[in-house]
Amino acid sequence: MLRVPRFFVVAGLGRFGRAVARTLVEEGQSVLALDVDPERVQEMSHVLPRVARCDCTDMESLRVLGVQGCDVAVVAIGNSMEASILTTLAFKELGVRRVIAKAISDAHGKALTRCGADRVVYPQRDMGVRVAHNLVSANVTEYVQLSPSHSMIELVAGPRLAGKSLRELALSQRYEVNVMAIQRGRRTLVAPRADEVVQLGDILVLLGPDRGIRELEENA
Repeated sequence: MLRVPRFFVVAGLGRFGRAVARTLVEEGQSVLALDVDPERVQEMSHVLPRVARCDCTDMESLRVLGVQGCDVAVVAIGNSMEASILTTLAFKELGVRRVIAKAISDAHGKALTRCGADRVVYPQRDMGVRVAHNLVSANVTEYVQLSPSHSMIELVAGPRLAGKSLRELALSQRYEVNVMAIQRGRRTLVAPRADEVVQLGDILVLLGPDRGIRELEENA
């Protein structure tokens, strides 16, 4: 059985790093947040329980802070590709179990992967995809690209879907799209039954291939 990571290190306290660190803390995780900028450290010291000024490319500084004992390190440095790559290398050299690194370009991402990053994320690019998708789909409130061919969306039920049960809609048969949950006001129905009747304004959490999701959006 896999051990759930409990100790996270977040290197870089720009907008992305701050969001990651704050969310992890809110989820009850142990987080050490690091940044070389004293002003950012001072600002976040009022928000996060553990913040330290550190040049994250300096392996000895990281070792003194106990980074080698963390379960997951998030490299959120965005203003310097060199610092991002060197920090990733430092974490891997220290034996960090899992390193997730932010990239600002495909070339940056490839370099991070070659330096040992276990996962590379592209927050700016992914946000652009989500915003563009939402702009052209008025009834889509959330869009997450899970893979090159599959996505998860939150779709607001319009008149064409409302008043019918999930069995009648047969979304999995027609579009290969599965209904993971239905949000109805303050209630959330997880794994709803086939006889659940969709109401106008329900938010359907859907998972499936992009082709099927596009077809469903056109008919929703």
